[in-house]
Amino acid sequence: MDEHKVIDILIKKLNFSKNSINKLKIFHDSLLIHNKRYNLISRNTENSVWFRHILDSAQIVKFFNNKMINNIGDFGSGAGFPGIILSIYGENMGFHVKLYEKSPVKRDFLKSIKIRLNLKKVIIEGDIYEKEVNSDVIVCRAFKKLGKIIRFSRETIKKPHKLIILKGKNAQTEINSVSLDPNYSYKLEDSITDQDSKIILIDVK
Repeated sequence: MDEHKVIDILIKKLNFSKNSINKLKIFHDSLLIHNKRYNLISRNTENSVWFRHILDSAQIVKFFNNKMINNIGDFGSGAGFPGIILSIYGENMGFHVKLYEKSPVKRDFLKSIKIRLNLKKVIIEGDIYEKEVNSDVIVCRAFKKLGKIIRFSRETIKKPHKLIILKGKNAQTEINSVSLDPNYSYKLEDSITDQDSKIILIDVK
């Protein structure tokens, strides 16, 4: 799917504004420039960033209840997927986005994007294991196994929250491999970018 079709979906189905699209274009171009030196994303996906990375991340907004979100935590943000995409979408809304990334190189890239796009509600943090986490919503893409994410959630976040986790074809297998206590309820949603991929939604009471 080319850039124009992705932008059409972002505007018509996911309610991205034209200003947000302009910022996504700047982000896209900056990512490709920096990727030549820092390997922020796989070189094999450079020609499909709009579809493989931007749209894949943006689809998460379908599951937001904006009135109940104060801050979002993106675990293992990497090059900003999905955190930067969500912050561009929500910059005129009430929530902040915390990007947790242990790589100094990737953190520097995220800082440069925050400044260039004037993303005032983005907070860039280090490794999640070295920081206090108190987000209402946790998002993860290409991060750790589900069991480790849930364990961290259970041990660290002491309030009700939601986990939104982008996973591949083994999503159900990962769910079956962990034991969810009664305070955890989940459902699976189909990804709009890959028929085999899933989005795991977990509500933690």
